[in-house]
Amino acid sequence: MTATNITAFEAEAEANQLLHGLVPDRFTAGEAWFDQAINAWRVSVVLAYPFIGPIGEVGEVLVSASSEIISNTPPDEMKTRALELYEQHREAVEAAF
Repeated sequence: MTATNITAFEAEAEANQLLHGLVPDRFTAGEAWFDQAINAWRVSVVLAYPFIGPIGEVGEVLVSASSEIISNTPPDEMKTRALELYEQHREAVEAAF
C-alpha cells in the first residue's frame, strides 16, 4: 500500500483552491479517493447550487500524495458539461431561487 502525506479532506481543499481561480463559483470539489496506481488523489469536480446541492460531476482534479496539483479537466470542458447539466436541471434550479 502506498502511503499518502495528505488526507482526502486536504486533497479536496487543494482542488477547491485551484477551482477558485479557474471557474465560476458554482463549481466545487466533490469526494476524493486515493488511486494507488498513480499515487494520487482523484477529486471529482461537481456543479452545485444553493438549496439544491450538487447536480452532477463536470470534471476531475488529480492531487499528488504530497499535495501538488498534477492535472485537471480543462476549464472549458467543465463549463460545457456544467451548461449541459444546468439545462437538464433548469426547472429545479430556477424554482430554488
